[in-house]
Amino acid sequence: MDTITLWHLTGWEFAALAFAALLVGFSKTAVSGANTVSLAIFAAFLPARASTGVLLPILIAGDVLAVLTYRRHAHWPTLWRLFPAVGVGVAVGTLFLVWADDAVVRTSIGVILLFMAGVTVWRRRRADVDEQPDEETASRAGRVKARSYGVLGGFTTMVANAGGPVMSMYLLSAGFRKLGFLGTSAFFFLIVNVSKLPFSAGLGLIDGHSLLLDAALVVFVVPGALLGRWAVNRINQRLFERLVIAATVVGGLQLLLA
Repeated sequence: MDTITLWHLTGWEFAALAFAALLVGFSKTAVSGANTVSLAIFAAFLPARASTGVLLPILIAGDVLAVLTYRRHAHWPTLWRLFPAVGVGVAVGTLFLVWADDAVVRTSIGVILLFMAGVTVWRRRRADVDEQPDEETASRAGRVKARSYGVLGGFTTMVANAGGPVMSMYLLSAGFRKLGFLGTSAFFFLIVNVSKLPFSAGLGLIDGHSLLLDAALVVFVVPGALLGRWAVNRINQRLFERLVIAATVVGGLQLLLA
């Protein structure tokens, strides 16, 4: 029995999942937050809870490619400030998954993403966009903001692999430029997604069947990452920020309307 038959997929459905995997690679090396579209595609053609387990190893493959591409641009002080709060969010998200059904998960994440996008647009109209990450995160307000976004990022990435838009909003609001944004988010999600593996396996979201489908889809991540690496050099900073925010809004609306 092949993988497509095992998951009761048609050829068109498998092609849609392959496109979603390609989009994961693109989002990891170009427009972070765009993989919320991938999340929606996976949830449309697979059982919603199972889709998060299938998608996680594909995201990790994209994270590895992103780290290899942007490893010199990561801002580690920001990462160290975020990780403790993210751990709290992952723990809360794990407990949430024990009892929440698919509709509650989708609605909760969609509301959070749209709220974060609105806050970021409002902040960027008032703040100096050239503010440096060290200045932003060193202040008391910056530390509070990092903890708040960290908890939300950990929660959303655990329950729906939707932490990308939340962290995108944080990094944009902290004044990160394009390469620093991509380098910092690459290491952040590689570490966080790998740490989620035992939780997802314990919840039964990752098993032999899901890994077989991953093996068939992960090859499509590579051309997506290469396309993203080519595209990012052709996107200016202002367009980059608008694309990230737009991807976040689209992802939030998709979750609410699903």
